[in-house]
Amino acid sequence: MTAAPAASLHRRIRADVEARILSGEWPPGRRIPFEHELTAQYGCSRMTVSKALTQLARSGLIERRRKAGSFVTHPRGQSAVLEIGDVAAEVAALALDYRFEVLARRRRRATRADRDRIEAAAGDELIAVVCRHHAGARPFCYEDRLIALAAVPAAAGQSFATLSPGAWLMAEQPWTTAEHRIRAAAADPERAAALRIAEGAPCLVVERRTWLAGQPVTQVTLTYPAEVHELVARFAPR
Repeated sequence: MTAAPAASLHRRIRADVEARILSGEWPPGRRIPFEHELTAQYGCSRMTVSKALTQLARSGLIERRRKAGSFVTHPRGQSAVLEIGDVAAEVAALALDYRFEVLARRRRRATRADRDRIEAAAGDELIAVVCRHHAGARPFCYEDRLIALAAVPAAAGQSFATLSPGAWLMAEQPWTTAEHRIRAAAADPERAAALRIAEGAPCLVVERRTWLAGQPVTQVTLTYPAEVHELVARFAPR
């Protein structure tokens, strides 16, 4: 019997731990099995287990404590919830006409850089698509997206000519976990040209990743000119 590739095993370990936490089987504060216990359980290397736990810690589900092990995190007193929204809805809220265009679309194997962005394994097939969204007469958002065909095989047949990748995924593809990263950045030459702003102009960058039971679905980087966009989250004490 052929052993499962390490890439598949770390996804399986992550999905199994995630499912037990989200179902409540492993409540906040519980110590999850030690690395050596998971290594024996799954018959894999310690590096594979460590990679899965690192990803779970980065998503906020567990906390890794030196020498003590890994523990399910406690809910925070306050949390800002960011929904996965559609750029078209953002433009509609401004009472402006919306349109988008696909600047590039390609099916290809994952590069080393892709593997870091979307947790793809060597040889995984992806759809790489770049779009520009408009609000009224001016560019509003530059979208750079990767879609994992292993999780979303139907994306291979989509041109995204009439429905943007984000809107299509929201309608067609379930997900179980999402991660947002928000940062400020200066516009590089490619984004400056696409957004019709000066090179080096301030931008708001939203990086989003989604998974389905531990399997990567999509990674998207949305770049907005700083003066046209803000993020607002309403929250309350638990």
